[in-house]
Amino acid sequence: MQEIEVVVAHQERATVRVGDVFLKIDTDPDHADVEVAAMAMAPVPTPEVLWHNPPVLALAALRGRALGRLGEPSTAPSTAWAAAGAAVRTLHDAPLPPWPGRSLDEVATQLDDECGWLVTNGVLPADLVTRNRHVAEAALRQWTPVFTHGDLQVAHVFVDGDEVTGVLDWSEAGRGDALFDLATLTLGHEEHLVDVVAGYGTDVDLDVVRAWWSWRSLVVIRWLAEHGFDPSAPGCEVDMLRARM
Repeated sequence: MQEIEVVVAHQERATVRVGDVFLKIDTDPDHADVEVAAMAMAPVPTPEVLWHNPPVLALAALRGRALGRLGEPSTAPSTAWAAAGAAVRTLHDAPLPPWPGRSLDEVATQLDDECGWLVTNGVLPADLVTRNRHVAEAALRQWTPVFTHGDLQVAHVFVDGDEVTGVLDWSEAGRGDALFDLATLTLGHEEHLVDVVAGYGTDVDLDVVRAWWSWRSLVVIRWLAEHGFDPSAPGCEVDMLRARM
């Protein structure tokens, strides 16, 4: 008998694995619609959609293993990280999806709101928030929109040796800043940024990548805490903010 493995579960979404099938249940049906459409358009490997019966999306398992995990050292070779960078470049060079992504105003407002919440509620020291907010402001500039994954966490990229076998979780895909994807991929794995950039194959403003590290870490802390995750765990978001001091 096959066992059921709970991959992730919180108030908004749950993913369980049964053998080689992943079942994703989302309270917002638009997320699954975006995910299915984005995977159909993306010029990089993605999981096979077995069936979609809202609110459940069934996906086939990917070959290989995740490139890494936030808070843990990655055992993947540098060539795998470079391959991930090349895959991201392929995505960014693809035609834009027809739906929009977050605007610069939305990104700036979210930073304002979350920094205010962190300080007002005493979640983090004010100087830590202020310093990282200053760093994050370098990301608040006009960018040329590309086809972005939108949540390209290291755990969402699967590799086998130095081959990218698939990219997971496309529900936040849309038009966005290329450097946001690169920053999300390398958050907590700064030592591999040079490998990713080498695979990406074009000039990258590293200060903007670092700015997105601070932005993402600041804006996600409240969501993580409210959904049962610990952003203060070793090597995770709070440590990323401290590294900017």
